[in-house]
Order: sequence, then structure tokens, then C-alpha cells
Amino acid sequence: MATIGDVARAAGVARSTASYALTGKRAVSDEVRARVRQAAMELGYTPNAGARALATSRSNVIGLLAQFLPDEFAPAMLQYIQGVTDTARDLGYDILLSSDADGRGALKRITDSRMVDGVVLLNVAEQDDRLPVLRDAAQPGALVGFPGDCTGVDVFDLDFEEAGRVMVEHLARLGHRELILVSQPEHVIERGGAYVWRLQNAAVEAAAVNGVVLHTRYGSSSQPQIGRDLHAFLDAHPNATGLLLNNEAAAAALPTVLHERHLTAPGDLSVVGRYSDEFARTFSLPYSSIESAPDRLGRMAVRQLVRRIEGQVPENDPYVVRFVAPELVDRGSTAPPLGDAREP
Repeated sequence: MATIGDVARAAGVARSTASYALTGKRAVSDEVRARVRQAAMELGYTPNAGARALATSRSNVIGLLAQFLPDEFAPAMLQYIQGVTDTARDLGYDILLSSDADGRGALKRITDSRMVDGVVLLNVAEQDDRLPVLRDAAQPGALVGFPGDCTGVDVFDLDFEEAGRVMVEHLARLGHRELILVSQPEHVIERGGAYVWRLQNAAVEAAAVNGVVLHTRYGSSSQPQIGRDLHAFLDAHPNATGLLLNNEAAAAALPTVLHERHLTAPGDLSVVGRYSDEFARTFSLPYSSIESAPDRLGRMAVRQLVRRIEGQVPENDPYVVRFVAPELVDRGSTAPPLGDAREP
């Protein structure tokens, strides 16, 4: 089994420097830290967690609170988790994942026991009952998701309002005048999923400005119901020439629905979704989309959290609220509606 001395020799540094690089007890240069961590990885060196915690008052563990809710599409949530865990690993931290339905209780147990140095929250509700616990904790916290009150935490999210505007305006410029927006199930809003109404309200406003009729509908988050929902929405609005999807399950089901209806995109129906490029590859989705950036948001949250854990952010520095600007990824599923000779 490799020792800290082995790591130091492989990295060409003193034993104490190797220890500082791995534990964060004292500052070392980024170049030395990277060299030591690379040597540790190649040698398979794992520091004793108990000794490290005693020496540094840190566990080098980040708590990640996420829930796999039945009204949300689980594969989409996994992408946020992967962004957090990959970045934490790169920065020398392990992840303690809790998916306890009692998020408030789980957070208090984890922070009170000092098992973690900081916390990342996913599934953030507008009035999230975990936030008072996190604000009272000794450890810093970062959120992927935008709550009603951002006090005392760093917040990172997609700009859902701008995403709604971009989706509508893109199809309006192509000449579309009647669209359907399919959002997450309505009870996602009822339990505090503000991202649903943030995108929807902005899309409604953009439609009014651009002279577009926008039908807003809520679809299921699972098969086979979402397939039936899509058929029902298209039956109810036969003159709609564009479909906007703020529902990953709907995007995954749409190829089958269009095939069953003998429709093509963009020949019969222009389509714009809101999901990540990785999600599009996983489900072989050919539709243009707003990049939801789960990996980027996870990286941003963890990096800011680690800066606070390691004292790189002055204690009196204000907390940050940062939105990722929506990026429309063109996969060729939008075009002027049939009968409109206008060029894209």
C-alpha cells in the first residue's frame, strides 16, 4: 500500500508539502497540488480520513442533497448529480449523497455531525424548507436552483425566463403564429418548482409581444402517460405549427409520437426543447434545444463551495447569484411553417 512518502517521492516534493497538497492544511501552488494529486492517483494512495479530519478540522467531503421525485424525470436529475460529483473528485473531495425524502432532517443530521465541509442542494423549491437549516449550519452551502430567498447561500441556475423568450422568439422569427408549450406536471409548480412557471410566464409574454398564440399545457413526467398527453395536445390544437418542450419526458417520447402520427420535424412541426446535449445524445433526440447545462451548473456550485470551504473567499464577501445564459443548440428541427416561403 502506498504511503504519503511514496507520493512525495513520485511528485518530487517534501513529505510535508505532499501532505499539505492533499489535506489543504496549508497553501501550496496549483502546479504542486496537481502534481501531488496526480502521483497519489497513479499510486492508488488514499489518506486516512480520520487522521486527515483531526489534522485539518475538515473531512474533505461535500454533502449532496438530491431527491428522485416521482413528478420529475430521473435521468435528467442524474446529470446534475454527475456534474457535482465529477467536479468534487477533481478538487479532492468525496461526496456524501442523501436522497432522503426528509431533506430537512437529513441536512441537519449531516451538518450537525460535521461529516461534511459544505453542502450542495438540488431540487430547490421556491420556499425550500431546507434553507433555514443550511443557513444555521456551520458549513457553507451552494444551490443549483433558484429559491425565493437567496440569503446566506451561493445560487446557480439556468436563466429560465430568458430560455422561454428565446424559444418563442426563435419560432416567431421563422413565421410561426401558433405554438404549444408542454411543461412539467402542474403539481411540480404546486410543490415549489419555480423553474416551470419562470419559463412559461416568460414564454407567454414573448408570445404576446410577437403576435403568437401560445397554448400552455402540463404533461406527465413518465411513460406511457406522456405519450398520450402529447397526442391529446396535438389533437386539441391541429393548427399549431411549433412545439416547445420544458419537459424531458415529453422530449424523449416525442419521436415515437410523431412517428405514430406520420409527422416529421421540421417538415410538419417545428420543435424546440429544453435539455442538455448529453440528454439529447442519450435518447437520440434530433430536436433543437436550449442547453440546460446541468454539468456546468454543478461545476459552478462545487467550485464556489470549495472556495468558501478553503477560505479563498473572504468571510464578508457577498454571496453570489449567477444565471447561465440560455444557448440554443440547432439540430435542424425548426423551419418556416408549411406554406411560408420565408427563409430561416
